[in-house]
Amino acid sequence: MAFIPVDSFTRVAWVSAIANIALPTTTELNAGILLTATMAPDGLKSFQPDTADVPNATLASRFDSVDTGRVSVKGATLRLYKTTATDTIYNTLVYGTAGFVVVRRDIDQGTAWASSQAVEVYPAKCGETQRIDPAANEETMYEIPIKVTAQPNLRAAVA
Repeated sequence: MAFIPVDSFTRVAWVSAIANIALPTTTELNAGILLTATMAPDGLKSFQPDTADVPNATLASRFDSVDTGRVSVKGATLRLYKTTATDTIYNTLVYGTAGFVVVRRDIDQGTAWASSQAVEVYPAKCGETQRIDPAANEETMYEIPIKVTAQPNLRAAVA
């Protein structure tokens, strides 16, 4: 059994417009900004669903049972390197900017978007940019808090 490496096998983009988050088109995705080559290795943070518990035990219960509740994505953040050239990503992902974070996993990041590829689409709005404190032997980095503004599609496919 072979495992899929994480390094170089995740592609992340910021896309300003997607008509159907279940089936984003290659045209929509190609119009986006690829973030992967500017992201820190741990730069895709907390893009994971969290399901709340709904207690359903009664006074007659001996076991604290629960049911599935609301799903949320909390603490999602993009960590990126600051570049010396015109920094399109830094200048685009400013406070209040709405769009979509699109994540494709398990395919080499250099592979172009193609029909039927599995992607995750997160409707999003950017929080205020947070510059990472300087430290020895590190590049200059910043983080963009991402607020997921509507239910994401975690099992979308490129149209």
